[in-house]
Order: sequence, then structure tokens, then C-alpha cells
Amino acid sequence: MLLYDYFRSSAAFRVRIALALKGIAVERRFVHLLRGGGEQKQPDYLRKNPQGLVPALELDDGVVLTQSLAIIEYLEALKPEPRLIPDDPVCAAQARAAALVIACDTHPLGNLRVVSYLETELRQGHDAIVKWRTHWATLGLAALEGLIRPAPFCFGREPNIADICLAPQVFYAARFGVPLDAFPKVRAVAAACAQHPAFIAAHPAAQPDADQAPGQAP
Repeated sequence: MLLYDYFRSSAAFRVRIALALKGIAVERRFVHLLRGGGEQKQPDYLRKNPQGLVPALELDDGVVLTQSLAIIEYLEALKPEPRLIPDDPVCAAQARAAALVIACDTHPLGNLRVVSYLETELRQGHDAIVKWRTHWATLGLAALEGLIRPAPFCFGREPNIADICLAPQVFYAARFGVPLDAFPKVRAVAAACAQHPAFIAAHPAAQPDADQAPGQAP
């Protein structure tokens, strides 16, 4: 399998964590979101992923899977252990809900293409962009704070799909100066994740493309 990846992408970070937790090795191809106006906008990549986002996972038969949570669900089916989605249906729904708070309702509002639109089309300045990012990130983290039950991970002793989404969002918050003081449970889970080998291996700073062209792309 081939993973189209970018070290700072929160969504790609999620998939790297899942791969590390599952112990699944993949080939990787790096798609720089800033270089040359964004390599994800090139025709060759758009043929793989018409949405022009990372990550994308190309299977050995040429099928390309997109969207981080869909890829994680595929990995769960491919290699069920260790489980990233709990067996218990209620616990599974709770873990998915926490993951979706981040992946669907929070992270997209601070993503590169949204921020670029605010800057270029709506002519918003730096202060307005900071206010926008802080508002939506804080709203999502507040919801997450109320949903999770750290023990030490979001819903128990082992990380699952909720933790896979929480850790990259906390990384994003730290990058952009979003205060976390009001979220002790989120901070506790993030600290547990930061000590786990899979999360360490998947961290943006540990990726081979981390020292490429400078710039910030959420």
C-alpha cells in the first residue's frame, strides 16, 4: 500500500497513528501542501484524489481510499487487532462521536483551504484569522472535554479512534496558540498519547518530510 502524506496534515497524522498502532507498514509519497502552490492541486494527484486533500491510501490493486476516518475504518477491517473501534456498540458510538467532533466539526474549519479562502477571497487579516481559528478550535475542544473519560486514554486503557483524532487536534492547537487551560481532560489524554510509541512515531516532527520547505499548513 502507498500512503500520500504530508507531515503537518492533521488528517494524515491520524492515519499514521492508526498504521503505527496496527503495525502496518506502507510505502509513502509526500505531497507538500505549500510548495509550488500546493502539490495536492497537481493533475496527477487530483486523478488519485479529486478532492485534492491528504491523506490518500492507494491499495495494491490501484484502488485509492480517501478521508482519514474512512481509511482508519478500512485498516480496522483489514487487521482487527488491536481494536481502534470498541467491540461494545455503545462504546463504539461514543468513540466515533468524539472522533467526529474533531474530524468533521472542528478541524475542517481551520484547514489550509478554509484559511486561504478567508485571506484571499474575504480579505481577512491576521487578527481575524487568529480569532476564527481560536473560536472553532475552542468550541470543538470544549465539546470533547465533556465527552471523554480519561483512563488514561479517551475511553479506557488503550487508545482508540477518539485518541487518534484528539492528539493531532491538540498539536494543531499548540501550533496556533489556542489556549488549553480550560480542558484538563483533553490535556491528560494528550499527555498519555505523547508517551505512546505509535503516537511518537506518527508525530509530524518525526516524519521524513518535516524538514522540507518552510511554511504552515494545518
